[in-house]
Amino acid sequence: MSPRPVERPDPAALRRFSRTAEIATTDVIRTYSTSFGLATRLLGTRHRQHVRNIYAMVRIADEIVDGVAAEAGLDASAQAAALDSYIAETHRSMRTGYSSDLILHAFARTARECAIGEDLTGPFFDSMRADISRDAGFTAYDADAHAAYVYGSAEVVGLMCLQVFLRDADRTPEEREILHRGARRLGAAFQNVNFLRDLADDTDRLQRGYLGGTERLTDADRDAWVATVERQLADARAAIPLLPKDARAAVRSALALFAALTRRVAKTPAAELYRRRVRVPDPVKALLAARAVATTAWERDR
Repeated sequence: MSPRPVERPDPAALRRFSRTAEIATTDVIRTYSTSFGLATRLLGTRHRQHVRNIYAMVRIADEIVDGVAAEAGLDASAQAAALDSYIAETHRSMRTGYSSDLILHAFARTARECAIGEDLTGPFFDSMRADISRDAGFTAYDADAHAAYVYGSAEVVGLMCLQVFLRDADRTPEEREILHRGARRLGAAFQNVNFLRDLADDTDRLQRGYLGGTERLTDADRDAWVATVERQLADARAAIPLLPKDARAAVRSALALFAALTRRVAKTPAAELYRRRVRVPDPVKALLAARAVATTAWERDR
């Protein structure tokens, strides 16, 4: 009697599962960030879902360490275990192209298609671990700790998105170096602006001082950080013309939004930053997005 042939999974079932996974990642960005949700809608269709998949993966990790797990009753040890499990499943799914976790399944498909490796996800997860591996009490980041944290938590996310944008693009080594620097600087700018606007929550609830010592920031400190962010945004802006045209409007829109946010932070007394979160009104966001689209429309393709 001949052995019974092994039944292969129906590819249609995998396609259906993958479509469901992408719906889940789209819902994550829609729920957690109107700003990035708006920006991704400006991406070309070949990039849009990949960037949403990246955002969802990093967002879930961030939520594990920033309060959701704690609110669910997990102590620091259990939070670390939950994060370790998430990390292990992320990297396993990147190797196999499949996960029963919808968010990680979608991210794994993006990682494999766009050559995103553990050289980028590893530093990201190191920064996430840093948020729950420290001793109880207020944690102040010195310059070296700040730089390491920002690289892992934000700059590598910019590099992941760059992997998406350049997967089919032909660029010289010199152009790729400019784009690489621009992606890192944009990620750093986003993170540093968020540190400024989230001073109240980071200081009082999370007990973290990402921007320096235990003393509260003065207006002069705020001005110094604003100047840093503006330099980072300028470096990122210089790289935009080298991006594929169907990625430029989205990146321009996000950069313009954070530039506007930076200007609002610069006008807000440091003491007030510890009381309220500065934001850009939705009509202004829409106007900035429209300008980004109009600017890009006049540029030549690359």
